[in-house]
Amino acid sequence: MAVALAASGGALAACGSPEAKFASVKAGPMPAGETWTGVYYNPVYGYLNIVESSGSLVGKWRRTDSSHWGEMSGTVDGNVAHFSWKERRYGSLDPSGEAQGSGMFVYKLPASEHPIAELDGQYALAASSDVGVWHCVKQEGMKPDLNAVTGDNPGLEPGSHDKWE
Repeated sequence: MAVALAASGGALAACGSPEAKFASVKAGPMPAGETWTGVYYNPVYGYLNIVESSGSLVGKWRRTDSSHWGEMSGTVDGNVAHFSWKERRYGSLDPSGEAQGSGMFVYKLPASEHPIAELDGQYALAASSDVGVWHCVKQEGMKPDLNAVTGDNPGLEPGSHDKWE
């Protein structure tokens, strides 16, 4: 099963066919006082930074093992978002290090005394109808920073260039 995901600060082209077969979900209103903008966590895909503005969203993430980073962009309709994504493997320069596809999230606020928002999502590679699950929990007190996720390998720290290492 595909485990690649991605997100972009700019609009991504629509993904190829066959189209992914996502669950048919009717959009509803966003829960009162809630917004898509935030940081969401998944144990595999790490922190997903999302910024929403005027019905569009962009996002970026870096996997928890720092092996890949990704970008997404899409549209929101109430509590449902549809997006295109692209994910790249750190250190890879060839096409096999990149995957892309489409996905969707449903924004949910569980009923509890202190509810924490969740994203229930699905994604698929562009050339596949297989669907994967992407569930995230919104992180309270964290502000999204799209510039924090780049193609720079997080495992490589810059060395001092004034001496031999």
